[in-house]
Amino acid sequence: MTANLLDFDLDGLAAFCERHGEKRFRATQLFRWIHQKGAADFDAMSDLALSLRGKLGGIARVEGLPVASQQVSQDGTIKWLFDVGGGNAVEAVFIPEADRGTLCVSSQAGCAVGCRFCATGHQGFSRNLTSGEIIAQLWFAEHFLRRHLEQDERVISNVVMMGMGEPLQNYAALVPALKTMLDDHGYGLSRRRVTVSTSGVVPMIDRLAADCPVALAVSLHAPTDDLRDRLVPLNRKYPLAELLAACRRYLQHAPRDFITFEYCMLAGVNDSVAQAKELIALLRRAGPDGWCKLNLIPFNPFPGSGLTCSAPNQVAAFAEVLGEAGIVTTVRKTRGDDIAAACGQLAGDVRDRTHVQGRIARQRAVPLQPFEATMAAAKED
Repeated sequence: MTANLLDFDLDGLAAFCERHGEKRFRATQLFRWIHQKGAADFDAMSDLALSLRGKLGGIARVEGLPVASQQVSQDGTIKWLFDVGGGNAVEAVFIPEADRGTLCVSSQAGCAVGCRFCATGHQGFSRNLTSGEIIAQLWFAEHFLRRHLEQDERVISNVVMMGMGEPLQNYAALVPALKTMLDDHGYGLSRRRVTVSTSGVVPMIDRLAADCPVALAVSLHAPTDDLRDRLVPLNRKYPLAELLAACRRYLQHAPRDFITFEYCMLAGVNDSVAQAKELIALLRRAGPDGWCKLNLIPFNPFPGSGLTCSAPNQVAAFAEVLGEAGIVTTVRKTRGDDIAAACGQLAGDVRDRTHVQGRIARQRAVPLQPFEATMAAAKED
């Protein structure tokens, strides 16, 4: 069985090369070809020795994920469905903005956490992705966008591990993928521009701080343990006091001087002015002024959730109370909701293997004209 080189960060690729009698600088050359140039054909890697190219053909491959479908939103957001085998699929979402291009990446097929407001959690957990399957989403998206936007410069400036799955429950695969994103010979992303979003796996927050500190976003969603127990079941294992203490420890290593807390606005559940005041008290007990920022996320409905989004005036009132208390608060703009690509909507296709394989067979060639037209319109906006 040949090794998929997308599975390796640079150190891992160097070790692979050394096992096969090659020096580290060959790994660096190879790494650049794969990640900076998007190459999958060893014969195209012109500065590698012919003998090495021949050797690699017998022991290695560069294999991305089959694209089952591509959907383009009216606002320019693009969602790709990737087949990961066994009837499972994961989704990645590209969000173009005037000053950045953000890719939302999945870490698991499904999710075991089971947050009440998340479509992925409702579908259940299938399996962890490999490092190669995580990085393959970025590898495909970056080089697809470069080709079809006809530009040589990097398109994706930000990566958020906010797709399907709980990243910190797939830690062994996550860290090599993050290191590839950050490596100057890979994608060269800033630690400030790579964000891991977690529902609060406390021990892994501490490990991430030591191993690969990037920006951290924490799914908070409630000001009390009683309510968070019902919305985010992981809270029963790692309650708010433990979670916030881990966040404060993380700040000692983080590339930013604040932690982002995400708060999904659910009508009649967690959106009252009284709950905003409870949230202020909670955050003030946990740390000094300015140690965190709040990102309020309008709930994106999906079948079977039994929840509705807070009214815009209620979201505004909640944000105003937080702002008056000196807590930097933003309301996330919903993107891609017309293609179910908005926050909390990613669900993939894991139950119907025939459905996934059928979509792959039908959509080997994704339609580019709608993509290019929509991207042009998004740039004008």
